Amino acid sequence: MPVPSEILQLKFRLFGVSPMVWRRVLVSSSITLRELHGIVQTAMGWDGIHLFQFDVRAVCYGSWELHAANPDISLSNFGLRGNDRFSYIYDMGDYWKHEVRVEAILVANPEKFYPVCTGGAGPCPPEECGGPQGYLARRDEASGYDAWQDLETLASFGQDLLDRHDTDRTLEDLALDDLEYVLDRMKAREPYLETSFSRRVVNTQLRDGRHRELMHQQLM
Repeated sequence: MPVPSEILQLKFRLFGVSPMVWRRVLVSSSITLRELHGIVQTAMGWDGIHLFQFDVRAVCYGSWELHAANPDISLSNFGLRGNDRFSYIYDMGDYWKHEVRVEAILVANPEKFYPVCTGGAGPCPPEECGGPQGYLARRDEASGYDAWQDLETLASFGQDLLDRHDTDRTLEDLALDDLEYVLDRMKAREPYLETSFSRRVVNTQLRDGRHRELMHQQLM
């Protein structure tokens, strides 16, 4: 595979979420916006199941359903320079807006693989969670009063299970339906309790070509 001569150091930042969720990647300047879409999806942690749109130089490129311009255009066509910025929107319903900023223009290292993620922070929000406001509300709820109540219910069940050996109660006497309900609620909260992201996982996915799969909208 030929080594690109010019590398763009890009920073993706997700709007509307605090603490900041961001990723830093190195990409060839010859890739297309469609390829960049797949890279953003992989680096951030999205699943590629919704429409997308870039806004570059006041022109929208992206999914044809949005009547946007064809994204099969190389980044090199835009003459990007350091500190240039443009936007990327994923999922027109939840409306996840990202800033894409050119942090630096570098010379390619022939010993390195591109694209590569070199930094980042914060977990990717779950799909279909209601956008930034819905995500923040559910994240707060995941560690709120109801979560503590469910832990108390779980602890109470554990105590009942221990007590069963010293009484005439049968397993059917225990609140199994309540337990199942609590466990389902706890499992649903798990994505909102994530606090970090794994650069190693992202780079493994990039090397495996996941970004090329996510270039095209995935079917749910």
